[in-house]
Amino acid sequence: MSDRLRGISAFVEAVEAGSFALAAERMRLTRSAVGKSIAKLEQRLGVRLFHRTTRSQSLTEEGQAYYERCVRALAELEAGASALDSGKREPAGRLRLSVPVLFGRHCVAPVLLELGRRYPRLKIEMSFSDHVVDLVEEGYDLAVRIGTLPDSSTLVARRLGTQNMVICAAPSYLAEHGKPVETNELSAHVGIAYGRSGRIEPWLVNDGTGRIIKPQVDTRLVFDDLQAIADAAVAGMGLAWLPCWLMAKHARAGELEIVMGCDNVLAADIHAVWPQSHYLPGKTRAAIDALVAAVPGKIGQFERV
Repeated sequence: MSDRLRGISAFVEAVEAGSFALAAERMRLTRSAVGKSIAKLEQRLGVRLFHRTTRSQSLTEEGQAYYERCVRALAELEAGASALDSGKREPAGRLRLSVPVLFGRHCVAPVLLELGRRYPRLKIEMSFSDHVVDLVEEGYDLAVRIGTLPDSSTLVARRLGTQNMVICAAPSYLAEHGKPVETNELSAHVGIAYGRSGRIEPWLVNDGTGRIIKPQVDTRLVFDDLQAIADAAVAGMGLAWLPCWLMAKHARAGELEIVMGCDNVLAADIHAVWPQSHYLPGKTRAAIDALVAAVPGKIGQFERV
């Protein structure tokens, strides 16, 4: 029976992925294994499910009808598993997450600590890194990412909130160099930039006419750590493009001033991202729900100036 289910899963995955190769990647199998599994399924059913050429594949009429029935059957199995899972007392097992360093420390870790306190059978492993990991390849259940997400056929995302950004500087820097008012004045100033792997993250600013520009500031300092950028800005080394949740504490202390606020500086969306699957484990669902409920409040807490 298990072989039959494997063949059905491979067949549905191949249809939805559009190719045996991508289906194999999603299922963490070889292309040959997927092909053999579907071939055995066709042999058992006595029908051809796919029209195959060297360049493409498409469903036969019988394949289309069988696919529709398989999808309904798998949905019922998933619903049954979800019902059993939701009936358990608590999420359990190992949950591996990848989160950005500072945002993860301030806005994600407290949420997951509370989740761990609520569910003692849940083992949480959290990796703090600004490097974008391959969730499937590196075995992560969930990641939190900030900014525009690339198109992906292997990942699912859920929005957690918005990271508002500002351009700011120390009072000492502004006293010496003046405070830019218009976006075109930014190019006359020194900027402290965020960069990683040789790529500098551009500042995105509304020029007042609805047009988004990337001001070309003199980036003499480039760091891959937001706190280091904030510290350099506090030291009067130049303008900094920082998230409000990080900048606000320095503003409260009188160490930084807003040069351009949220009305002019583009915000970034925050998402929870996880590998696409027919079944979402209870531990992952619990973490996503907790983040959706708590992250906006965490951001707001730090943004109050």
